[in-house]
Amino acid sequence: QVQLVESGGGLVQAGGSLRLSCAAALRTFSSYAMGWFRQAPGKEREFIATISWSGGSTLYAASVKGRFTISRDNAKNTAYLQMNSLKPEDTAIYYCAARMPGVVATLASQYVYWGQGTQVTVSS
Repeated sequence: QVQLVESGGGLVQAGGSLRLSCAAALRTFSSYAMGWFRQAPGKEREFIATISWSGGSTLYAASVKGRFTISRDNAKNTAYLQMNSLKPEDTAIYYCAARMPGVVATLASQYVYWGQGTQVTVSS
């Protein structure tokens, strides 16, 4: 059974940092592209970042570019999202997702596996 489990969320003050992890129970994790999305209350789910199967290609939403960094460790079947300079508007539930083929993609509909999400709250 495919399972993606996010961790690392929490409450942080504006300007602070958090590192999210996504542990994937995927037999061929290194074949999948990974993505991070978020959903704030009353808003649609939005794309944050994506990384290709090898880690050689990444894309970011304009709202997080320069502050967030996506990475992966294929030996550990884990993807990460390093979030720096956090703002109150970053408050949301953050989801990781996996897709094949393992190339970057920005649409939620392009991802087949999803985690349950982890809450990130940024106080002002």
